Amino acid sequence: MLDQQSPATEVEILPARKLTARAAGVYIAENDDFETRATDALELDFQGILNDYHAGHTRRSGGREPWYPRGTEMRNERQLSILALDELAKAAQAMGLAEIKPEWIGANLVLDGLPHLSMLPSGTLLFFKGGVTLKIDGQNAPCRIAGRRIAERASMPDLDSGALLFPKVAKRLRGLVGWVEKPGRIEAGEEVSVRIPEQWLYRA
Repeated sequence: MLDQQSPATEVEILPARKLTARAAGVYIAENDDFETRATDALELDFQGILNDYHAGHTRRSGGREPWYPRGTEMRNERQLSILALDELAKAAQAMGLAEIKPEWIGANLVLDGLPHLSMLPSGTLLFFKGGVTLKIDGQNAPCRIAGRRIAERASMPDLDSGALLFPKVAKRLRGLVGWVEKPGRIEAGEEVSVRIPEQWLYRA
């Protein structure tokens, strides 16, 4: 039995780490739709990216939050979508496509230089050289809505099958969602310092 009055010596704890990366691309969704377009820079405040589809202090709950009635107002921890090109390539290959463009599924940031980006733990901090800090909430689960947009943009012959295929093949390859801890400006090509917190598996 774990002694709750002493350090958890029975639990394996991985130490915190620092890595580096680069913002290979930045994107914004300025219309009433999640699909983004490439841009040179992003302006961020505490609500997220200025004028972006997902900006806001709060958001409405959906299928990812079955514990709330759909449409419940809640904290917006999904202000930004962060992807990696190598993971998109794996998902595209599994769907039989030449590519999945980040814009098609609403990417705001594409980071280069981080292996297994989608596996970065919650609480990871991204410090951008220009001064912005983002905090990772967790993985972005692939959904049929994004899958259908991929199927449409890639001109797949069966849109419904494409919509269903993406959630199956892109699990743990769909990137991350996060929120603004310190606002400012992010430019394409900017260096990023990545601080991964201590990690452990909780077993009670």
